[in-house]
Amino acid sequence: MDYKVYSVLFKNTSKPYSFKANFEVNINDNVIVETEKGMQYGRVVAEKNADVSNDELKDILRIATPEDDEIYYKNLKDGCSAVKKCKEFVKELNLDMSVINANFNFDRSQLLINFSADDRVDFRELTRKLAAVYRTRIELRQIGARDKAKLIGGVGICGQKLCCSRFLNQIESISINKAKNQNLALNPSKINGCCGRLLCCLCYEEDEYLRCSKGLMPTGSIIKVNGKEGTIISVDILNRTYKVLVDEEKIEVKADELNASKK
Repeated sequence: MDYKVYSVLFKNTSKPYSFKANFEVNINDNVIVETEKGMQYGRVVAEKNADVSNDELKDILRIATPEDDEIYYKNLKDGCSAVKKCKEFVKELNLDMSVINANFNFDRSQLLINFSADDRVDFRELTRKLAAVYRTRIELRQIGARDKAKLIGGVGICGQKLCCSRFLNQIESISINKAKNQNLALNPSKINGCCGRLLCCLCYEEDEYLRCSKGLMPTGSIIKVNGKEGTIISVDILNRTYKVLVDEEKIEVKADELNASKK
């Protein structure tokens, strides 16, 4: 096997893709690669183990030259101009859509424009107008709220850069049950992210909350504490404790000690 396999990261993506090269490439080298959608400019982030299945991988064509860098930065600038032009056409055609970004691939054989919309949009006339201006293949892609946040980026309620734009390669399906399982207040301002959808981080501790919640009684249950009946008014799942109201007094009770006393 006379080649090595490398992970290459592209602009606006957090997921690296694998390519092979029969020449030496260093980590953090900018490279020109061959893809199904034409040539692309990316950065090498890791070297991978090669195996038989890697024979079908696309090639790293070369390490980027200063001339390649100039082309790349020109494409970025022209992509910003394409967003403005596309917005003008959207307004002219009275289309109900929001243009997010536009990117030329390295050889400018394609212009990809991402947009969001509440409903399906007939953008055939928009495509024709853009193709007449840029003389290349136009691809318009409708994306959802989560993907929009991933592309644009931002800061979450935790004060950190959005997980989706920082390291999440795949966004999981998230249901309200994950918030319920973690005993969170079902307040949209607390459990929704910048995209308006449920926080991706609700998935991170889901398994641990499910493990810790085994055998716990729900809020409102009646239990006996020191021979007196009380009502559970709150449950601390991770610490496995109850806050119990007994004769107008709030008492903290450990669930495991309570279960042990029943045996």
